[in-house]
Amino acid sequence: MADTVLQVDHRPLYVRVREILVQRVSSGYWKPGQSLPNEFELADELGVSQGTVRKALDMLASEHLVVRRQGRGTFVAEHTSADIHFRFFHLHDADGCPAIPDSIGIKVEVDVARPAERKALRSDQGSSVIRIRRVRTVEGEPVIVERIVLPGDLFAGIEAIDPIPNTLYDLFQRRFGVTISGADEELTAIAASAQEAKLLKVAPGAPLLEINRTAMGVDGRRIEWRISRCLTTRLHYFSQLR
Repeated sequence: MADTVLQVDHRPLYVRVREILVQRVSSGYWKPGQSLPNEFELADELGVSQGTVRKALDMLASEHLVVRRQGRGTFVAEHTSADIHFRFFHLHDADGCPAIPDSIGIKVEVDVARPAERKALRSDQGSSVIRIRRVRTVEGEPVIVERIVLPGDLFAGIEAIDPIPNTLYDLFQRRFGVTISGADEELTAIAASAQEAKLLKVAPGAPLLEINRTAMGVDGRRIEWRISRCLTTRLHYFSQLR
């Protein structure tokens, strides 16, 4: 199968090798934390040079899909709560330190996807979704009102988990075999609704930062649509561009 893909595809060879390796990760052929065959073995199996395999693995490492460990080999990346916080939570305090959030008031429901949810997740009409609503706190103070929408077919039974953990992406990988590989975020300034104001203990109309995130899986499928409305009187959004 791999040889056929390599022969008929006209893209750079290392890109084609990368996609074969990605498919093995996304299909569960290689599990989170599992050691990959070494470069010589992969090169021999796929009929390419060791340099081509190394370049493909370098791409996967830069995408946080594999981890290189000196003297031990290459492993499928395994999400931890600390890793998730570092990569996907961008609110910092006044001193520039990453804020450490907690979650309260979690509500989970299963329903038929609404039009906006189908559009965000690129799902079919009549498909089911799981909605998670929660308030996130920092040092005990509410700072974020959050709504998360997930495809129902990927996360069946998540509504029965009690409690839902504070960090979700490690749960997705560990319990459901779904790895988040990246996300797109859009930022917008909005005014707090009456309900949001009550939850965040501010006046209606208070300024909030809305973070609209679409998270993707290893195979490029849209896995999560998350709307976070954040109080930034003590926090600010920080992102490094390099």
